[in-house]
Amino acid sequence: MNHPPMKPFYGNARAALGGWFRIWNELEVAGTYHVPMTGPFLLACNHASFLDPPAFAAACPRELHFFARKTLWKGFFGTLISNLNAIPIDRDGERDMQAFRHVFSALKEGGALLVFPEGTRTPDGELHAGKKGVGMIACRGEVPVVPARIFGSYEMWNRHHKFPRLTRPLGVSFGPPIPVAEYDPGKKDPKRYETAAARIMAGIAALEDPHLANALPFERSV
Repeated sequence: MNHPPMKPFYGNARAALGGWFRIWNELEVAGTYHVPMTGPFLLACNHASFLDPPAFAAACPRELHFFARKTLWKGFFGTLISNLNAIPIDRDGERDMQAFRHVFSALKEGGALLVFPEGTRTPDGELHAGKKGVGMIACRGEVPVVPARIFGSYEMWNRHHKFPRLTRPLGVSFGPPIPVAEYDPGKKDPKRYETAAARIMAGIAALEDPHLANALPFERSV
């Protein structure tokens, strides 16, 4: 697959991550043909591990922007994630208007934003309800939402494990973009953002592990 141009630092980091995950985790990726090669969109993903952002970055053929807690902006690591398109956000992210201004600016410029609708890592490996914040970003941004799901990262390094289990297999599946008209119930709906978040989570839930024989057609993108 021909990838769109990426900033050199991001592209090199993505290539290194892809090599790592292929060697240690037998990373399988399905459905990359669903990812728009141009234009703004949200990449909405389940969240099970600290490793999810780098794994999705390695699997996705588009350069991504993503949220990161402001407390991570310290020293070398803060410089690193800034160069990887991180957007600082308060712990109470739904009230951080400055972060949202950065997001809508990136989308207006044709960028792609990685979001975790559940808001935090799953405590049990299962999918949980989406927060209304992702519904607000999607509805106000008026961009398509590409659902994506990672398999194996919970077993590899979940919130209950102090250290990762490096050799667990990982899989990432991308689904068809969800058009605005299919997730946004409209401004008159009093639960507009909650409804949008629920519809986005349904798209994530429909995806299957690419390691399974009946999953989406396989296509390696890393």
